[in-house]
Amino acid sequence: MMERIEFYKMTGGGNDFIIIDNREGMIDVNTFRPFIRKVCRRKLSVGADGLIIIESSDQAHFRWQFFNADGSQAEMCGNGGRCVAKLAHLLGIAPSELTFETSVGIIRAQVRGNVVKLALPPPSGIELGLSLRVGDEEHSIDFINTGVPHAVIFTQNIEEIEVVNVGRSIRYHQTFQPAGTNVDFISINNSEINIRTYERGVEDETLACGTGAVAAAIIAHLRGKVTSPTRVIPSSGEVLTIHYKGGKEIREVYLEGEVTLVYQGWLWKESIS
Repeated sequence: MMERIEFYKMTGGGNDFIIIDNREGMIDVNTFRPFIRKVCRRKLSVGADGLIIIESSDQAHFRWQFFNADGSQAEMCGNGGRCVAKLAHLLGIAPSELTFETSVGIIRAQVRGNVVKLALPPPSGIELGLSLRVGDEEHSIDFINTGVPHAVIFTQNIEEIEVVNVGRSIRYHQTFQPAGTNVDFISINNSEINIRTYERGVEDETLACGTGAVAAAIIAHLRGKVTSPTRVIPSSGEVLTIHYKGGKEIREVYLEGEVTLVYQGWLWKESIS
């Protein structure tokens, strides 16, 4: 491990991320996971929902690798994607209309000041009306993959839901193994969606989830409850706007909202070893 590592802290929609520019290959990502778990610990280090590595790419302006706070690698993260797009533009790595390489393909983004609009892959694996028994309760669940898997549950009393307990039970339910799933609890008020999310990899409720906001909007649309563009309000209170086209076949999906560069700094070896 190097004596010190330069990093950037960014936030978007209520999720926060540590971002490291590794285009010169100074970090061996294959041995990096213990470091990720340590540096993402709140109060003991920088703290974050996830860590993003920027690498060189011959297919796009850059390549990213995204890691959850527990060190596991995820295919996609909507709010993380928006943050890394903004930072890449600020650092001169990419223009305002940019692309970056991910394990699920090339992702496009548009940076306009503090607002970033991110294109996501068309959703897949949609299953509406799954009946799932968790403990003594039966839950009606809609499933969708918006780059990562999401189980969506409609509720009238979103503030009263035990997000961690119920979410964890569904996240690890045998129906969704071996990958598991994120779990989104949503309610609709005047065509606006409120959402609370139990996030796989963080293993807790988070203040927001970009792919979860997209999952909520598309599922609510398929249920005939909302139309595009759909405003989604996560626990952070920040507004995320979801754009999409199509009826049953959803296409041209975009996640839009503000992002903020919070600070730039150095991680010293003794703080993470």
